[in-house]
Amino acid sequence: MPLDRRAVMAGAAALAMPLQVNAAGRAAPVATTTAGRVRGVEVDRIKVFKGVRYGADTAPHRFQPALAAQPWKGITDALAYGPASPQLKTDEPTSEDCLFLNVWTPGLADGRKRPVMVYVHGGAHANGSGSSPLYDGTWLARTYDVVVVSVNHRLNAFGYTYLARLGGAELADSGNVGNLDLILALQWVRDNVAAFGGDPGNVMTFGQSGGGAKCVTLMAMPRAAGLYHKVVTMSGQHVTAMGPIHATIRARAFMEKLGLKPDQIDALKTLPAGQLVEALKMRDPLERKGSIVFWSVLDHGVLPRHPFYPDAPRESGHIPMIIGNTHDETKAFLGGDPKNFALTWDELPGRLENELVLDMAPEYLVGRYRALYPAASPSDLFFAITTAGRSWPGHLIQAEQRATIGAPAWMYQLDFGAQTDPKMGAYHSYDIALVFGTLDARGSMTGTGPAAMKVRDQMSAAFAAFARTGDPNCAAIPAWTPYTLPKRATLVVNETSAMVDDPRREEREIFAVAPFMKEGT
Repeated sequence: MPLDRRAVMAGAAALAMPLQVNAAGRAAPVATTTAGRVRGVEVDRIKVFKGVRYGADTAPHRFQPALAAQPWKGITDALAYGPASPQLKTDEPTSEDCLFLNVWTPGLADGRKRPVMVYVHGGAHANGSGSSPLYDGTWLARTYDVVVVSVNHRLNAFGYTYLARLGGAELADSGNVGNLDLILALQWVRDNVAAFGGDPGNVMTFGQSGGGAKCVTLMAMPRAAGLYHKVVTMSGQHVTAMGPIHATIRARAFMEKLGLKPDQIDALKTLPAGQLVEALKMRDPLERKGSIVFWSVLDHGVLPRHPFYPDAPRESGHIPMIIGNTHDETKAFLGGDPKNFALTWDELPGRLENELVLDMAPEYLVGRYRALYPAASPSDLFFAITTAGRSWPGHLIQAEQRATIGAPAWMYQLDFGAQTDPKMGAYHSYDIALVFGTLDARGSMTGTGPAAMKVRDQMSAAFAAFARTGDPNCAAIPAWTPYTLPKRATLVVNETSAMVDDPRREEREIFAVAPFMKEGT
């Protein structure tokens, strides 16, 4: 086998590095990036680097594309997570200087070409970070010999305020700078992941909820082309982005809340970040409920089309894709209210009215569902109807549109429910711990029993196989066939998983008469 000159040089460079020793007397791993060297720590035979800078402080360039990290001298510690983007819901430090990522790897500059799994966190484009214990990549990297990366980027108003129609040319991309941050992170992966034992030519992006939606949106962004090679969206149901007119209405309303006129963009750029965060509590000017919405914008520039409307983007049609959902999605949003588990038949229609995205009469839906599931309680139907009429349609559309253009896609439905609180079922985000193997992490309801480990071993193995080869099939799961029409083959994941054609077909057909647009767009 011929020697790889780059691998030899990388190995020599690693040997030439001064040996760093931690307090326990063990050698601390040091990696060389294009901006400088970073020192991590070894955990369970995995080398962990937290808070690695991939971009410069965004505060001086608020609402504009970020700059790459500036080079540094010496060795910088990468031992703690970097700050999250400013946001309303967090228990961790935040800052506009938030462009940091985290890496878990079995080896450094060892000539190996491991698959790279880049995780994009959820939080509706408004909250979250790559620092959740659920996203710890130690188990995944060790079990499957992969490199895991999680990333922070700008969120809410800092990442998605569309000012192009109000400000100058430098704000043309303002509605998508949060996504451009992710592209900058993927460029960092391309340029640096070989030093962390990964293959820059084999990168899988995956994310849950808003994170999956961002991965889907990147598939329609020309600037992301070539930076990723597989995609997994876990309950990330984006079909449409926000239109520029609606995005401008929201930008104007946000500025008014801050006491600014539409022509006072310069003042908006320099207001303390805390004032912008506080203003996020305002009611959305277009939606019936909730605080103001900021997310990806159809700006006719960096995002020239909707992610999955009117079809699947053909420019990324060659990219293999997994599209997943959970059986009881809305229990994550609505299961925290005990009243929703004790509804009466009289209360049910009114309770449904504000929770549906597809515009259909609640009374009609209750009648159809009672005929379909005669033994179900009002609360059972509440969660089933809201899931099918709010959180499930986007996943179906993505799979259908991929099938229509002959693009490879595999679909799963997680039926395995919460073990520590069974009434929660397979709620939105429940699949995260099963993929990462973080069953005992804060926020997980999987428990650590044999059933949870069995499902973990299936889901994580399929994701790792997909990252490695672009095909999720492996010994841990039944033969998983791609999603095609009209068959709609779906892997229904449970303690014993099975392939099912068109699961919940009757529910899908009930809602098929109404058009779907992502809420808030």
